[in-house]
Order: sequence, then structure tokens, then C-alpha cells
Amino acid sequence: MPNAKLKHYLHLHLLVFIAGFTAILGELITIGSLELVWYRMIIAGILMFIYIKIIRLDIKIKKRTFLRFSAAGVIIALHWVTFFEAINQANVSIALAMFSSGAFFASFIEPIFFKRKILGYEILFGIIVIIGVCLITSSELGYINGIILGLLSALFSTLFAVINGRFIERHNATVISFYEFISGVVFLTIFILLSGISFDAEFFTLSSKDWIYIFILASVCTAYAFIGAVEVMRYISPFTVILSYNLEPIYGIALALFLFPETEKMSPQFYIGAILVISAVLFDAIFKNYKRRRSKTNSITN
Repeated sequence: MPNAKLKHYLHLHLLVFIAGFTAILGELITIGSLELVWYRMIIAGILMFIYIKIIRLDIKIKKRTFLRFSAAGVIIALHWVTFFEAINQANVSIALAMFSSGAFFASFIEPIFFKRKILGYEILFGIIVIIGVCLITSSELGYINGIILGLLSALFSTLFAVINGRFIERHNATVISFYEFISGVVFLTIFILLSGISFDAEFFTLSSKDWIYIFILASVCTAYAFIGAVEVMRYISPFTVILSYNLEPIYGIALALFLFPETEKMSPQFYIGAILVISAVLFDAIFKNYKRRRSKTNSITN
């Protein structure tokens, strides 16, 4: 039914908008990035556990599997910490533009994990991404710390996505996320204690606005967004979902310009570089889908 299909497409773009809004919340929340991600993961983990209980999902896994999920949980925690710290060190636009470079890292990480050759067009798009990043860096040297953290965030995000791509072949997505959230909290708890931060009354004393923003981040932008993304893939092709999520930086940068015009207005060279990076990501996804459909057609005809 056309109306039903439209509903799922609208839901998908709502999820992409929510993903872009995550960076806005990172700008609004006043606590440090370590504390922010700790709160995000523990609240999201609790909400995920409640969801698991409601649907009566079996979450028993082997010890070896748990250790693998735990490693992925550490990686996603590092991704979020570096992402929010990039916002603190620079701004939303820089963090999101650097986050888009994940496609460049994927072109080299995916072949290692999936044991395939590096494709020529991936190298081409990677070069375009490098040019875009260089344009951004040369025009915004004052934000060099944020740029480096943003690139690290993109690297961790890509590594996490590729690892999860292997997990999802054998395990339930909700179970994977639940253990990743819990292990991320354990890792951050140890890291915070080693950093000299105490879990005292001051740690849990936040402004009412921070509590509201953190709960929105953990519930809407994490737990709901994840479950929604899994659900929407039942009705929309994975390619369309991936391509749509590549629009996240565009939504996020547009939102940041609207909400924080004083701090988010960048040089023309920044936007040229950002357009190059985002365009390379979009065309990479389109080209991969074309190659995949072509190979399927050839296998059917043969």
C-alpha cells in the first residue's frame, strides 16, 4: 500500500533527523564528554533491558560471544566520547563533517574484515574525502583538536559498524546492543575512576536541563532510534536506510546553523570541503548498490 510505504519512509527520515539532533544535544549538555557518554549508555542500557523484558527476549549468550560484544561496547563508547569531545573542542559542524569521513575508513577496514579486495572506486572516493578534509582543516586551523577528535570518532564508528556487521549475521540486534551498552558503561566507569573523577554527590548533581537533555539523548536518540532503525529495515531496503543515514551530517549542520548561528557559521572553504566529503559518501553508497544489483542480475541470467 502506497500510504503504508510512505509512513515507513517518513519514519526513516525521522530517525535520520534524530541522529542529526544527537550532535545538537551534545552542544546543549554542559557536562564533560566522559560523564555524558556514561549517562547515555547506562540509561539506554536500562531502557533496553526493560524492552527486552517486555518482549521476553532470550539474552543468554556464550562467554566468548560476551567478550566480543564487550570489545565492541568499548569501541562505541570511544566513538561517542571522541564525538562529543570534538563538539566541545570545536563545534557541531566540525564534528559532523569529520564524522562523514567514516566512508573513507570503511573502504580500507571492510576488506580486512570481509577478506575482499580494495575496489578502485573506493580509493577514488577516499581521495575525494581526503581533499575535503584537507580543505576543512586548512580553513579551520583554530579547531585542529576538534578535527582530530572528529576523525578518531569516524574511525571508531566505522570499526564498530563493520564489527557489528559480522555480529548481526548470527545474533539478535537488540541482544548485541544491550551487552555493548553494559560493557561500555563498565569500561567508562573504570576509565573515569582512573582519571581521578569520583562518583560522589557532585557527579550526580546536574541541572534540570542537563537531566532532560541526557534522558532525551539516551531514550529517543539511542534506545528508540536503534529499535526504530531495526524495525524500519523490515519494510525498506538496507541500501535506502544506509543512504538516508548518510544525510545525518546535512541535517545536523543545518540544525546547528539555525540554533547556534554565532558559533556555527564557518568559512566558505569549510562548506566546500564538507560538500566534497558528504557527496563522496553518498556516491559511494549509490555505486555500491549499483554494483550489488548488477552482480545479482548477472548471477540470475547465468
